[in-house]
Amino acid sequence: MTQQGRTVAVVGGGYGGIAVAKALDEHADVVLIEPKDAFVNAAGALRALTQPEAFAEQIFYKYDTLLKNGIQIREYASAVDAGGVTLASGARVEADYIVLATGSGYPYPAKTRTDSTAEAVAHFKETHLELAGAERVLIAGAGPVGLELAGEIKAVWPEKRVTIVDPAEELLAGYADELRTELNRQLDELGIEVRLGDSLDDEPGVEPGTAGAVTVTVGGEKIEADIWFRAYGVTINSGYLGDSLARLNRRGQLPVNAKLNVDGHGHVYAIGDVTDVAEEKRAGYAMQHAEVVAANIIAQVSGKEPSSEYQPLAIPVVLLPLGPEGGVGQVPGENGPSLLPASAVADWKGRDLMHSKFAEIFNLV
Repeated sequence: MTQQGRTVAVVGGGYGGIAVAKALDEHADVVLIEPKDAFVNAAGALRALTQPEAFAEQIFYKYDTLLKNGIQIREYASAVDAGGVTLASGARVEADYIVLATGSGYPYPAKTRTDSTAEAVAHFKETHLELAGAERVLIAGAGPVGLELAGEIKAVWPEKRVTIVDPAEELLAGYADELRTELNRQLDELGIEVRLGDSLDDEPGVEPGTAGAVTVTVGGEKIEADIWFRAYGVTINSGYLGDSLARLNRRGQLPVNAKLNVDGHGHVYAIGDVTDVAEEKRAGYAMQHAEVVAANIIAQVSGKEPSSEYQPLAIPVVLLPLGPEGGVGQVPGENGPSLLPASAVADWKGRDLMHSKFAEIFNLV
C-alpha cells in the first residue's frame, strides 16, 4: 500500500527522468509518467541511422526493467499543479513530490519522431536507404549534432561528399581554441566541408532525410545535394505547464533555485533542459541534476531538511565523436580546460555510445 507522503511523480523518462526515478525507487513510491514504450539513448540515434542493422534496436531500453518498485504510466501530462499531474486522458496522479523532466525536442534523426520503438526502428531503416543512395549530403547546422552526423556518415561512406552550413563564425564557440583547431583538423582529414558565416536563404523543398534534388543558395552560391538533414532547432517540452507553477522564460524554461526547486515550490523540482540553469543542455548535466534532486527528496521523505545544491561547471564539458574512433573532447582540468585525445573520446562515448552504461541502469547487465 502506498504510504502517505512518499509519492513522487516524475514527468518525463529521458536522461534526467530515468536517473531520478531509479535513484528514488528504494526510498519512495515512484510514478514515472512517460508516453514512450522505451527510453531512447539519443546519443546513439545518429549511428542508428547510418548503421541500423547493428545499432537501431540497441538505443532503446524498455522501461519495465528500470524500476523494481515504481510504475510507469504511458501517457502525456496535460497539466501540472502543486498537488499533482493531470494526464492527457483526464486522469489524475496526486503526488507529494513532483519532478519535471520533460526535456526538449529536436529534429529527426537526432531524436525520434514517434513513441513506438518499432516505428522508430523502421524510420531509421527507411532513412538509411535514402541516405545510402545519395552521393552528396547537406547538413544545416554545425553544432555537435551536425558535426556528429557528418562523422557518422563518413565512417560508413567515406566517399560521400558532406557539406555543413552554419551562420556561426566559428565551431563550438566558448570552448578551448586548441579543441577547435583539432576539430577542424579532423574534419579536413575526413573531407567534410564546413561553411561558416553562411545560412540557407531558404530551406530545400525536399523533406529532411528524404532523397531528392536538393538545391539551396548559400551566400549567393548555389549548392546542390541529393539529401539534406536539419541539425538545429531545439524546442523545450514545457507547453503543458502554462504558468500554473511559475512563469516560463522566453525559451519555455522554468526558473529553479540551487536545490533545483521550481521557484516558490519546495516539493516541486525540475531537471535537465526544462530548467533555466545557465549551462548548455546536455544529457550528462541532466543526470547530475537528478542526483541533487534525488538526494533532496530522500531527505524530505525522511523528515530532514533538503540541502543538496547544483553548481554549474565553470568550464563546459563536451564529448563529440566523429565516428567510432575520432572526435574531440573537453573536461575541466586543474588549470583550465583539459582536452581529450580522440582515443579517450572513443573510450568514453564513441565506440559504444554509452550502451553499457544504460544497460546497467536498466538492469540488463
